[in-house]
Amino acid sequence: MIEQPALQLGLWQVLDIVAVALILYQLYRLTRGTAAIRIFLGILAIYLVYQIVDALQMRMLAEILGQFIGVGVIALLIVFQQELRQFLLLIGNRQFVRSAPPWLQKWFGRNGDGRGMASQWTELRLGLEECRRRRLGALVVIPREADPGPVATGWVPIDAQISAGLIVSLFEKASPLHDGAACIDRLRVRWAAGILPVSGRMDLPAQCGTRHRAAVGISEQTDALVLVVSEETGALSIAEEGRLQLGVRFEMLESRLDAAFSSGDSTQN
Repeated sequence: MIEQPALQLGLWQVLDIVAVALILYQLYRLTRGTAAIRIFLGILAIYLVYQIVDALQMRMLAEILGQFIGVGVIALLIVFQQELRQFLLLIGNRQFVRSAPPWLQKWFGRNGDGRGMASQWTELRLGLEECRRRRLGALVVIPREADPGPVATGWVPIDAQISAGLIVSLFEKASPLHDGAACIDRLRVRWAAGILPVSGRMDLPAQCGTRHRAAVGISEQTDALVLVVSEETGALSIAEEGRLQLGVRFEMLESRLDAAFSSGDSTQN
């Protein structure tokens, strides 16, 4: 009898297992609640069937399934291109390096202190509160490192200092720029009337309309923090990294923005 070698489980093997587990968890978190998870399960089922028919020597069916699996990598890149983009953004976004050593944050260009932003966030808050009082829907994109411009379409460049009056005028129903999103970068309104990609997630609350789905969609594809004021209820919501928080208090908005951009997002300084 040939003795099987004992399984060697050293430090590197443990790290290998942990790394694979983390990658699978992040992929699950990114695809959870979307149609992509069903596609992934379908591909996994085909692969399992292929292993079974190959073991049973059903050569014709195994050949057909083998040809399908042979191009599986290319198919996965095409089907999961949005999820792969989110995963790559996750690696370099501020949440990933937030607790990193200062020298690493500096290397990533995220060592600013966020000073001088409070008054500007106040103007934004006042503008959104006025939108609530007037029952105006608002959608504001605040990027970190990734430029949301290439992802959005149809936007009109503005490049103006942020103010409460400007925010209200952009989303006023009589304004030609109200139907879309505005982008605030480096404390200036860069563009407005941007059409954002709508998220295909199926686990969002029923009360979420197109504006909320667009907020989640842009946060899935970029590292932006997105603010939404509901036209129907006047409630404030925040989308970040594909997650949507409903019913945020306006009084907490400034502290929330300070916390989100205080650890070195030099794009807002």
